[in-house]
Amino acid sequence: MRLVIITTHPIQYYAPVFKLLQERGQINIKVFYTWGDGAIYKHDPGFGKKIIWDIPLLEGYDHEFLTNSSKQPGSSHFKGIVNPDAIQRIDAFQPNAILVYGWAYHSHLKILRYYKGKVPVWFRGDSNLIDKQTGLKNILRNVFLRWVYSHVDKAFYVGSANKAYFKKYGLKENRLVFAPHAIDNIRFAENRHTEALALRKSLNIRETDILVLFAGKLDPKKDPELLLGAFMEAARENVHLLILGNGLLELQLKRTVESKKLKRVHFLDFQNQQQMPVAYQACDVFCLPSKGPGETWGLAVNEAMACSKAILVSDNVGCAVDLVKDGYNGMTFKSGDATDIRRCLDQLTSSKALLKQYGSHSSLVIKDWNFLNIALAIENEINEAKR
Repeated sequence: MRLVIITTHPIQYYAPVFKLLQERGQINIKVFYTWGDGAIYKHDPGFGKKIIWDIPLLEGYDHEFLTNSSKQPGSSHFKGIVNPDAIQRIDAFQPNAILVYGWAYHSHLKILRYYKGKVPVWFRGDSNLIDKQTGLKNILRNVFLRWVYSHVDKAFYVGSANKAYFKKYGLKENRLVFAPHAIDNIRFAENRHTEALALRKSLNIRETDILVLFAGKLDPKKDPELLLGAFMEAARENVHLLILGNGLLELQLKRTVESKKLKRVHFLDFQNQQQMPVAYQACDVFCLPSKGPGETWGLAVNEAMACSKAILVSDNVGCAVDLVKDGYNGMTFKSGDATDIRRCLDQLTSSKALLKQYGSHSSLVIKDWNFLNIALAIENEINEAKR
C-alpha cells in the first residue's frame, strides 16, 4: 500500500515518523515537501535567524521537493505554497491514500479538494478551540472550516483539545483517529547529566539550587515577561531562572534584568536540537507561560517531560489538559494571571525533592506519547483502507 504525505518542509517532529514508517515496511511512503528545496534552510522570524537543524531530517525515507512558484514563498500565508505540478507528481506515485499536514496553503487545500472521492484523504493538524472567538467572523469561520473538513475522510488528532476542534467543525467520532503529538523521547531521555552540571556551573548555579527554565521564541505569544515578573516577586534565594531563546522580546527582557540587577536570571541564545536535552536536564522545572493566540500544543513540554522534569504551564497551552496533572507532575495556572503564576511558582519551588518526584511522574506520563504510536495509527488506517 502506497501513502503520499504532503507537508511544507522538513520538521524535527515529523521526519522521524516518516523514517520509522519506511523502516517498519508496512507502508510504501513518499513525502512531498511543498515549500520547495529552500525549505531546509528555513528563516524563522520568531527566532529572528535562519534555522538549520543539526539532526538529519531527510534520511531513511523517499521524499521530493515540489516546485513552489509563489512570489513570496513561505508557510506564514495562504499563497506562500503554490505547486503547479503537485497533482501530476502525486499521481505518478499512484497512492492508495493521501495524508495532508495543514490546509491553510493554496496547494494543500487544492490537493484536499482534488482527491476527495478518488482516494482516502487524511489530515493532520493540531488546532484547538482554546482561543475563543465571537461575532460575525467566527460564524463565517465556522461555515468555512466545516467546508474544508468535508473534504477529509479521516483526521489524526494529537490530543483532547484538537479532537474537540475537529468535532466542532463536522468530523464525527468514526472519522477521528488518535495519533499523539510526540518528540524523540529516547534522544531527550539519554543521560546528559555531566553536561547539564557543567551548564549549571557555567551560570554559577549550585547543584542544590532550583533552576526554572523557559525555552522557546521570545515573543508575546509565549509571554516570557509574565514568568519574569512572577520570578522577581516570588523566587526564593536558591531559585534561578534561565531564559533560553531569541526573539522580539529579547532586548526588553534583558533590559529589565539589567535595570533590576537580577543576578539569578540568566540568558542563553537559541540552542539546536543536539544541545536542547542538556538544557532541559539542567533545570528542575520547565515553564511555558503562553497566553496565545495559537499555542496549539507546546512540544517543548513533551521534551522537558522526556527529560523527567516538573512542568508549569498556562491553561492556554494546548497540551496542558493531556500532559500536565496538577499535584502529580506539575501545575497549570490561568493564562495571563500574574497572581496565579506566582502562587504556582512559589509552591513548585518550595522543595527540590518535590520537583524530582514530579519529574519522575512526567517521564511516566510521556512514555506513550511517542513516534511509534503515530506510526501504528497510520498503519492501522492503511490496513482499514485495504479492506
